[in-house]
Amino acid sequence: MSAQLQARLTTLLEEFELFDDWEERYRYIIDLGKDMPPLKAEERNDATRVLGCASQVWLVMDPSPDDALRFRGESDAFIVKGLIAILVRLLDGLPCHAVQSFSIRDTLHRLGLDEALSSQRTNGLVSMVERLKKATA
Repeated sequence: MSAQLQARLTTLLEEFELFDDWEERYRYIIDLGKDMPPLKAEERNDATRVLGCASQVWLVMDPSPDDALRFRGESDAFIVKGLIAILVRLLDGLPCHAVQSFSIRDTLHRLGLDEALSSQRTNGLVSMVERLKKATA
């Protein structure tokens, strides 16, 4: 794991520790999603839609001159939009090689989300990360 990704994950872990239970953490994740700017209507299309998610999810890759991943996303489900916000916080702007070595399952475990999310949500996150990795290959 790159030092930059580790620092981002540590910050997120510290934020999660501020909450006493999962209900509060879910609200926090939803709030993270609400803070994200929406995609333009024309950006929500079949080319940007992520298959394998129970909810509708769109990820838009933005050009980057410095070999870094730049992306934005949106979902029609509040909790999923918050999970996208977490991915943005962790991965946006990282070098492509750092994204390639990113493990969503390890990250979910470290955040304690592996036990809190349904298998459908976890599979959706895996599909999102696969799409991001494909974009950086």
